[in-house]
Amino acid sequence: MADPAVQRAILKGMLSLPTPFLRALSGGSVVYQGGRTLDPRLQFMANMARAAPPMWTLQPADARVGSAGAIAAVAGDPEPGVRTEDLSIDGEGGPIPLRVYRPADQDANVPLIVFAHMGGGVIGDLDMCGVFCGILAAIARTAVISVDYRLAPEHRYPAGLDDMLSAYRWARDNAARFGAAPDQAAVAGDSMGGNFAAVLCQEMKRLGEPQPALQLLVYPAVDVASETQSMTTYADAYPLNRATMEWFMGHYMGPGADPADPRLSPIKSDDLSGLAPAVVVTAGFDPLVDQGEAYAKHLKDAGVPVIYRCYDSLAHAFVAFTGAVPCADVACREIAGLVREAFEGRLA
Repeated sequence: MADPAVQRAILKGMLSLPTPFLRALSGGSVVYQGGRTLDPRLQFMANMARAAPPMWTLQPADARVGSAGAIAAVAGDPEPGVRTEDLSIDGEGGPIPLRVYRPADQDANVPLIVFAHMGGGVIGDLDMCGVFCGILAAIARTAVISVDYRLAPEHRYPAGLDDMLSAYRWARDNAARFGAAPDQAAVAGDSMGGNFAAVLCQEMKRLGEPQPALQLLVYPAVDVASETQSMTTYADAYPLNRATMEWFMGHYMGPGADPADPRLSPIKSDDLSGLAPAVVVTAGFDPLVDQGEAYAKHLKDAGVPVIYRCYDSLAHAFVAFTGAVPCADVACREIAGLVREAFEGRLA
């Protein structure tokens, strides 16, 4: 197996080619779908990915190894001035590993952020969104605690969600330990992590617990029960497509789960009022773009303060591509800036 650093250097060199060369190496034409034009670097990476077996044909253990290698090749460098600490807490299903990101100029007056990574509930670990967590910590100027929740099919729904709930409560109750505003926390996640963040806010309401200070939902999976237009338009998108989404949910939910349960599809909740202020972000070339946009609208209609952004030229999982796609790095920094503005009371 090639050295990951060598693979990364080769890929970065190829991605630095002018756009016409990248498009020529990717089939020669612009990828235009649903009124959007795909970033040429993502187009090149999608073309390269066709040489590998699709994730939905793999066993989960093999998919985890493959995705970890792919992420390592496209991830950016760790954010300067952000230190990390790994620790573990006790959960109902056993130890829950956590990674804490703390910036040099942390603001003690704002809440920390509890983050859940993407991966369909089946793949992913603390490294998957590590660069984004560092960016979020640095720009929002607060501690970020990333959660290594249990994965399916070894631990099906709701195991991962339960770990996230346990980690959130622990982080909220121990916020001062990490230099953050005491006894409060924000919640964040991308893709399935965004599902967890959205469901967590609804669970806090259902159980009569205080709402998080903010919910950051990045290309969230909030509806696994319905078919939207984008699931058809971007059915063959990279890196998430319809077949992979079905593969994820087949492993994650198990035979007895109801996809329309709000704990699986939070958009199905009858009442979204009173939930935490939200920053909702989607990617244009993503089967999930319609449901993320729809959830933002439902939240706003319920009276929840919402900022919504769609990065039209980007694809699902872009927070992990900061080392390969400059627009993805810019987007991550803009998202972190929105979180900072929300903490300063400037969420419209």
